[in-house]
Amino acid sequence: MIIVKIGGSVFSNKRGKPENFNRAAVRGIAEEIARFYPGKDFVIVHGGGSFGHPQARRYRIRDGLRGCPEIKRIGFTETHRAMLRANDLIVGTFLDEGLPAFPVSTSSVFVTENGEVVRGDVEVLKQLLERRFIPVLFGDVSVDVAKGIDILSGDQIITYLAEVLKPEKIVFLMDVDGIYDRAPGDENARLIRELTAGDVEHLLGSSASAGVDVTGGIGNKLREALKMARFSEVWFVNGLVPGRLSGAIRGDGFGTRIVG
Repeated sequence: MIIVKIGGSVFSNKRGKPENFNRAAVRGIAEEIARFYPGKDFVIVHGGGSFGHPQARRYRIRDGLRGCPEIKRIGFTETHRAMLRANDLIVGTFLDEGLPAFPVSTSSVFVTENGEVVRGDVEVLKQLLERRFIPVLFGDVSVDVAKGIDILSGDQIITYLAEVLKPEKIVFLMDVDGIYDRAPGDENARLIRELTAGDVEHLLGSSASAGVDVTGGIGNKLREALKMARFSEVWFVNGLVPGRLSGAIRGDGFGTRIVG
């Protein structure tokens, strides 16, 4: 079984107008998955992109229910509805390619505490996989036992699923080729083709980090990938370049591979 994370920057332009959708990119991803399905089972997890993030920021969901709970409750639902719209577009594109994608509402599966998963009922995922469906989950709002409400990222969802489902591989689809030794826009940036768990620990624990920027989003991804690597092989590849997902699935891809 393979878990594929479709990053928000792959299926939408985060800096574009709200809820824009790159159907061509998602269609290409679905076509590549169709080459391996049903020989391999898949779980899809997608990010928020231009859908959930604007609403989450507007209502400051990460702050929990404090401040103005009446408005926060409205924002909680509005953020979830935006993610449902993204999920519906992705599922619909997969269905158009003949893949039996099935939407799974993340906020109905997981409970968090300060943003970390503390409970998750994945029995429905196991049952769907047994019946050869392709479950499609997404970063979403969550009921939080400490803060009332919070955001649960797609990366954290995958970390939880990695431990429970023990997938063969986890493939992150990004808008760059993988993990670089410095900012990808730097003309001297070099793609790191392989990292061990020890390498990742060193990068995250070093202030210099060999030039790698481990702050912000990529740092969070590496922290989660380090946890995932205990159970699965993890790949970071460019989801906007045809064939990169297929290469990661086969094991001969172009990108960054993390092994435990």
